[in-house]
Amino acid sequence: MSNRRTFAIISHPDAGKTTLTEKLLLQGGAIHLAGEVKARGQARRVRSDWMKIEQQRGISVTSSVMTFEKEFETDSGRETITFNLLDTPGHEDFSEDTYRTLTAVDSAIMVIDAAKGIEPQTRKLFEVCRLRSVPIITFVNKVDREGRECFELLDEVADMLALDVSPQSWPVGMGGRFEGILDFASGAISRPEGRSKEYLGTRDENAAIPDEFAEEIELAQAGYPEFDLEAYRNGDLTPVYFGSALKNFGVSELIDAIARFAPPPRPQPAGEEQIPPTRDEVTGFIFKVQANMDPSHRDRIAFMRMVSGTFKRGMKLTPSGLGKPIAVHSPILFFAQDRELADTAEAGDIIGIPNHGTLRVGDTLSQKNQLRFTGLPNFAPEILRRVVLKDPTKTKQLRKALDDLSEEGVIQVFYPEIGAQWIVGVVGQLQLDVLISRLEAEYKVEAVLEASPFATARWLKGADTALKGFSDFNRANLARDRDGDLVFMAKSPWDVSYQVEKNPELTFSATKER
Repeated sequence: MSNRRTFAIISHPDAGKTTLTEKLLLQGGAIHLAGEVKARGQARRVRSDWMKIEQQRGISVTSSVMTFEKEFETDSGRETITFNLLDTPGHEDFSEDTYRTLTAVDSAIMVIDAAKGIEPQTRKLFEVCRLRSVPIITFVNKVDREGRECFELLDEVADMLALDVSPQSWPVGMGGRFEGILDFASGAISRPEGRSKEYLGTRDENAAIPDEFAEEIELAQAGYPEFDLEAYRNGDLTPVYFGSALKNFGVSELIDAIARFAPPPRPQPAGEEQIPPTRDEVTGFIFKVQANMDPSHRDRIAFMRMVSGTFKRGMKLTPSGLGKPIAVHSPILFFAQDRELADTAEAGDIIGIPNHGTLRVGDTLSQKNQLRFTGLPNFAPEILRRVVLKDPTKTKQLRKALDDLSEEGVIQVFYPEIGAQWIVGVVGQLQLDVLISRLEAEYKVEAVLEASPFATARWLKGADTALKGFSDFNRANLARDRDGDLVFMAKSPWDVSYQVEKNPELTFSATKER
């Protein structure tokens, strides 16, 4: 199991995350040509952005899973590392999807645009990462462009994450100038006046280092701590790498760092218990469901993170939400929308299980059905809208679509106790755009969104008598979610505070364990 590395890539939009994903796959031999131009006159289309709306807008709006292998030279000889790469949505409106994806990984790469630095939405995504206590490697991208001073960027990273930072590779030369450690090591970028190419290409430890460069090294060594593997894996330190994904510069060093430093499969929480990857029983959990990855087959894939044991194709596992065993005959490994059958899988691997609504996000799959993994919540929505059909005869199709998209985490759907118009809840506006686009493209349903009288929602818990008394007086403000759980629809945050104070015997929760 030590040869598995399951990691996510997160960043704000336009930092180069999807390009970096492609170049990592290229380095790993998973693709032979980075898919920047597919045909004459056709727009750039990358492999991990396979949805129509992703290709139209040039953004990632859903998590993609990609598996590849690469050989490395180690002290004990050549070793093959299996990488499970999860490319997450870049936009902050999809931070809930990013959070759920981070439950399935053991480490993360944060991509920062060297010119833009730390943006507000970057902070939100990185805070999500910190909530999951995921070890972080920071990759400062686009250093071949004019940007901020590197010390300034390092300080921003440290302040944002409240971590120590350790510069693992210094920047390359800017604008033809000799400024960085990689300039000196390879001579591939530029050379200073009076220095020969042969000098720059040397790896002789006794070779003289230019004064300006020596000062930079001294400042880095004095200002930042040395890399400490234990501190990194505990989440107290982030190594920082500099490079350019577009020019494939620094990518090999990054993938080498993941292989050398990123942790192998870690224990996963199941209530008060921690399930280690060395447990003999096959266990795993569903962290994502994706409908219509293959529109021609109307498929529905549940993504399972293997936690322990050795899975074999055809094995029977029991989902916690179902209670009876199912035989997994066609588990699949992913390369974005491309796939192949998986005969076996180990702890840390991500496999897809085709199903027709049997498996849901949050389900635990195991051989004995004696445990349940935790830590995959729903969050209270920040925007609520009513869904109105243009063609009222397609009510059944709309219900199916909303249930599917709610299960994926694109939206949350609420069915009011009074009234026929269903309400969708999201974190950000872009999720609503994705909803309308996918309703039309995948379900042939045309709908519009109207303002809702409600501003937020809270899940209700309490004794049956207390719930009944509250419901009798507030039925117009109550709804059921996709699971049938009771939800209080609040018109304002003040309304929530008022009801909490007035009904101390009830719990108004902003999260719900899936």
